[in-house]
Amino acid sequence: MRRMLSAVLVVVIPLGLVAAEASPPVAAVYLDPAYSPAERAADLVSRMTLPEKASQMVSSMSAAIPRLGVAAYGWWNEAAHGVAREQTNHGDNPPNLTNTTSYPVSLSLGSTWNPGLVGREAGLISDEAREVVRDNRLDLDFYTPTVNLARDPRWGRNDETFGEDPLLTATLAAQFVNGLQGPPRDGYYKAIATLKHYAANNSESNRLNGSSDMDERTLREYYTAQFRDVIRWSKPGSIMSAYNSVNGVPSAANSHLIETLARQTYGFDGYFTSDCDAIYEIMAGQNWLPPGGAPTDQYSRNALALNAGEDLDCNMGYHDDWHYANTIPAAVERGLLSEDTVDVSLVRLFTARFALGEFDAQRLVPWVAEARTRLAPGTWVNDESNKAVTQTPERLAMARQVADESIVLLRNGNLLPLETSKKIAVIGTFADPGDLYLGGYSSNQTHSGIANSVTGFQGLQKAYDVDFLPGTMPGNLDVIDPAAVEAAKNYDAVIVYAGTDRETASEDHDRSTLALPGAQAELIRQVAAANPRTIVYLETVGQVDVSPFADKVPAILWSSFNGQRKGEALADVISGAVSPSGRLPFTWYADQGQLPPMEDYAIRPTATTAGRTYQFFSGQIAYPFGFGLSYTSFSYAGLRFDGQKATATVTNTGDTKGAEVVQLYATTPDSPKSSERPRKRLIAFQKVVLEPHQSADVTLPVNTADLAFYDEKAQAFRLDPGRIGLQLSASSDDKDIKQHVYASVSTPPPPIPAVVTAKPGRVQFPVGSHIDPHPAVAYSDQSIRTTEVGYASNRPAVVAVTPTGLIARAPGVATITVSAGDARGTFVVKVVDPS
Repeated sequence: MRRMLSAVLVVVIPLGLVAAEASPPVAAVYLDPAYSPAERAADLVSRMTLPEKASQMVSSMSAAIPRLGVAAYGWWNEAAHGVAREQTNHGDNPPNLTNTTSYPVSLSLGSTWNPGLVGREAGLISDEAREVVRDNRLDLDFYTPTVNLARDPRWGRNDETFGEDPLLTATLAAQFVNGLQGPPRDGYYKAIATLKHYAANNSESNRLNGSSDMDERTLREYYTAQFRDVIRWSKPGSIMSAYNSVNGVPSAANSHLIETLARQTYGFDGYFTSDCDAIYEIMAGQNWLPPGGAPTDQYSRNALALNAGEDLDCNMGYHDDWHYANTIPAAVERGLLSEDTVDVSLVRLFTARFALGEFDAQRLVPWVAEARTRLAPGTWVNDESNKAVTQTPERLAMARQVADESIVLLRNGNLLPLETSKKIAVIGTFADPGDLYLGGYSSNQTHSGIANSVTGFQGLQKAYDVDFLPGTMPGNLDVIDPAAVEAAKNYDAVIVYAGTDRETASEDHDRSTLALPGAQAELIRQVAAANPRTIVYLETVGQVDVSPFADKVPAILWSSFNGQRKGEALADVISGAVSPSGRLPFTWYADQGQLPPMEDYAIRPTATTAGRTYQFFSGQIAYPFGFGLSYTSFSYAGLRFDGQKATATVTNTGDTKGAEVVQLYATTPDSPKSSERPRKRLIAFQKVVLEPHQSADVTLPVNTADLAFYDEKAQAFRLDPGRIGLQLSASSDDKDIKQHVYASVSTPPPPIPAVVTAKPGRVQFPVGSHIDPHPAVAYSDQSIRTTEVGYASNRPAVVAVTPTGLIARAPGVATITVSAGDARGTFVVKVVDPS
């Protein structure tokens, strides 16, 4: 690759460095906050022995190195919908936390279509995390959010997703990352978010040994598009690779996914962690043979993963006794791996730890000081004696607000909202269970946490004169209680609360059917026959089959698992205190028989399949992506497109305050059928709250890049010639299009450099050596091209930019900036004295 060595010396001095250099030098760079986290990491790593380095590369736990002041650190922590696990032990899965706030799951967040709300919730989660983790400064890397797409309603982990659409998922997940990590304060992050599971991880039946196979276009346009955009919009600190293979190569050792796409094309500069224990599964589950390679053993499998860019080995879960910590030294000795590669990964890991403020005084790290102000350090304990002190009124109110906005009104025959003067019955064991199900990766709620939790029945009880009837026989969801059905006749209205839980679907357990578990569907039918004023509320892992009762009840509402204050939210919406504003983040299919096999990762229709998601599915649906009713009505007018944005006016035409989700879809009407383009794609949306008869102007950005498709021959994204159609709509269904315009998109400007990366292959260089960064430049069309680059050093006395290249001049650390056009990338060098 050609590269241009800048003849102009550019020196960048970090804030505070001049003062630091004017003072007596400190003992080590890594202890000096004037240096960047990456520079401090490079210096610290250079002081470690190879066994010490290896000991830092496992999630459970990275070992303490007392001589360097390094504490033991747990990487596997959970905070999907509330801080829920902390890796405080070694050699085991992390324990659940007790009485921390549990918010609605991600799929409920997805149905809010409210990015700002998602960000605010995530910020409260990491506030609470700072209060409960060890010393307010350790174990702050969280394995969340899940950004896999809900491409099939049978997947057991759909409740962990934000929905089926890449744009919706990326928009919400980026705000979750921003909220969780916090805006850098005095240079420090509040926490580190980990996007998972990269990539195409959507079936539990074969997740440990299956391969998700697809063409490159599908991989780029669907299965990694949301990762790309979250990286671009929010700079997550970490990504977790999946268990499965992609096109026959295990994700944990897939350099195409890790290096070519995530790092070089999308610009990810954090660390990669394996799923737990995906590196072990390279050998045990995948039985993978690298091209031309011999069968793997414990040394070669770890070397393969680390060489591919897998920085951290999550060594719990499905595992044997071998992991990075006890195999890397031997792998280096056997020539399977270079210690230089180890250094590169270690710098990424310690950059994250330095960025969290672990090594610095409380007075320098605002997140630590603020957490200790809210809750005295050392006072929180992981048992009932904590009295749920971190479940503050603000956090519980947020759980209620998110639950309010997540509920989707699917059907309403003028029964809702229901007057609070009515005498009602609540029927269904899920309405008032002894063990409130909060979804996967939840904290444990003991007495104090339970006291802060509100079941569906308890919430409705605060608003109505209400009786509870289980509806089925005790302990048996399969047998209907005829007395409950008979009693239903005597109420002004009945709410049947139906649902699913961990027994229906979960991690490691897909659904084989979309039917409601047990006799719940028949219970709804019988109750509706007894009392025509029957409302159905579904709290489920995803879509369920409503065909047995949908036309027999006047009202149906849905949410996924809706957090600790779910009952309050249900009462808010049923009573009309809150007008429902949730919208479906996934397609509800008419019949599961319409779907391809779970293991089929194709998205587009074939001769034997109808395709997947609203973008391609050609069959009948029950409810479309983006759908949801309100207690008011909205009109749209004045759609205009100026080449960069669409604008329109939205009016609340009813007598009730409400929120509308304005959705903008793009079509390509002139594309040939052979191109197999989507029916439409969501390219922008905005949630607006309007008082009765109030109007608001809505502006929706239209980015040319969002209109392009991946051209496998050109290995770049290209626009189709011809017009685009812009549909302003209330859902993805053509029946919900409010306004429609066609527009010609002007020829876009030539692609420009967008991502610059460098891969010198090592961190440490002896004095006098030449440094070859091996730069790569990805353009705005996501192609990687040979491009001239320039270099700048922030410490030219350490690393100099010369006409012949980068030269290591003197011991120290330096950050090198690599530039192409307006794009910038950096890497850190530690120069050592060879003597």
